[in-house]
Amino acid sequence: MAQNSEKWEKTIQGYKTYIRIEKNLSANSVEAYVRDITVFANFILRKYDVLPTEVDEDMISQYLVHLNTIQHKRTSQARELSGVKSFYNYLLMTDKIEQSPAEFITAPKSRRELPDVLTVEEVERIIGSIDTTTIKGRRDRAMLEMLYSCGLRVTELISLRMSDLFLGEGYIRVMGKGNKQRLVPIGRLAQEWLMQYLDDRRELLKDKTTKGSNVQAVFLSNRRTELTRVMIFTIIRNATKDAGITKTVSPHTFRHSFATHLYTGGASIRQVQDMLGHQSITTTEIYTHLDPEHLRGAIDKIKL
Repeated sequence: MAQNSEKWEKTIQGYKTYIRIEKNLSANSVEAYVRDITVFANFILRKYDVLPTEVDEDMISQYLVHLNTIQHKRTSQARELSGVKSFYNYLLMTDKIEQSPAEFITAPKSRRELPDVLTVEEVERIIGSIDTTTIKGRRDRAMLEMLYSCGLRVTELISLRMSDLFLGEGYIRVMGKGNKQRLVPIGRLAQEWLMQYLDDRRELLKDKTTKGSNVQAVFLSNRRTELTRVMIFTIIRNATKDAGITKTVSPHTFRHSFATHLYTGGASIRQVQDMLGHQSITTTEIYTHLDPEHLRGAIDKIKL
């Protein structure tokens, strides 16, 4: 088993390099793919103890049975199977195998669940609960204003650089998934809080001996270093608690809420797609199911 395990590790490392360079995926996506295929490899080694090139269709089917047995959601099973397919497509492209054993395996169909959404009033309560008498508070207020009003992913927020701000024109440049850039308009209120924070930021970085004084990230920690995803989650959790809201709220909840409010406010699905940076409009179409009255209004406008 040890020899086969080493072969799996070597093959997975090659796959990791392939998806990072050839597929141009983000670091988070690469790690997710590698994590999923490593779980699959461990299952195959424990149950069958074979090389990656010796896996057959039945083994993969049994892996799906295993995922179902341990009560993985259907959406998770579909994602994990997608990773297995991607892995064997890599082996196919590099002439390690002649046919993918995952080619004809289909994932269990699942009903697409609607995302959790905050009302406009709940968003205002959460953002308004932040104490803006401190530099940290003004930073947090600016971040949450932008997270919501620009519909940003948490990674997009913490990746913003000073060179991405075009406040005179009312836009910011966002680096989305797959390193795809998009220009996003920034709302008046978000821009006002951002400019207040930028004044604080300049004061913080005046001391040349300060660690991180040359960092280009827009939003900085108390130590003048770049923020992490965990920090943003913590800020939102605390603000939600202070606002007295019992819903489970994450950075992505702000993004979902923004998209929903944008669509129900009259924006077209294409406009929402552009704002969110979705590659496929099918990803955006979930928001058409969130407000039946919006759809009814659109139908009523059609003169038959």
